[in-house]
Amino acid sequence: MALNDNPSADLALALVRSMDRLRGRIRSETGMGAGPYSRSQLSALHRVVYGPPATTSDLAAAEYMRPQSMAQTLTVLEKHGLVTRSPDPDDGRRILVTATPRGREEAERWLRAREAWLTAAIDGTLTSSEREGLTALVALLERLADSRPPVAARRGTRPAPENP
Repeated sequence: MALNDNPSADLALALVRSMDRLRGRIRSETGMGAGPYSRSQLSALHRVVYGPPATTSDLAAAEYMRPQSMAQTLTVLEKHGLVTRSPDPDDGRRILVTATPRGREEAERWLRAREAWLTAAIDGTLTSSEREGLTALVALLERLADSRPPVAARRGTRPAPENP
């Protein structure tokens, strides 16, 4: 059932719902909700472990969070010995966040659990042709994640049509 007169809007809603369901299923299957860390904390830890050296502001921008929220997230990770903060060797005014060995182990454990369930689901559910389609979909999702829609669209309003 279409909710909008715009097929792209209906597709966007269906995509959000599907991603939310998949994210919830991964959390359920991997026991993510039962552990001591929230999804946002694990996501930040993953970015620290696998990304380039970053400041709190860099991490907040990468995770689409406010810097204050990222600072709180990092404080929890630091308290549990998963990350440390130290001055940037090239610019002592900047503080870089780095993973500890324990943080790297935790990120690896979490990543392996997610990967194991999803790999089994892909292998047990999708045909070879569907796996090829999923590969293409992943590339499309990455493009969408990096896109910059007009400001009005980011605020949940539709821009005026170009050709009335």
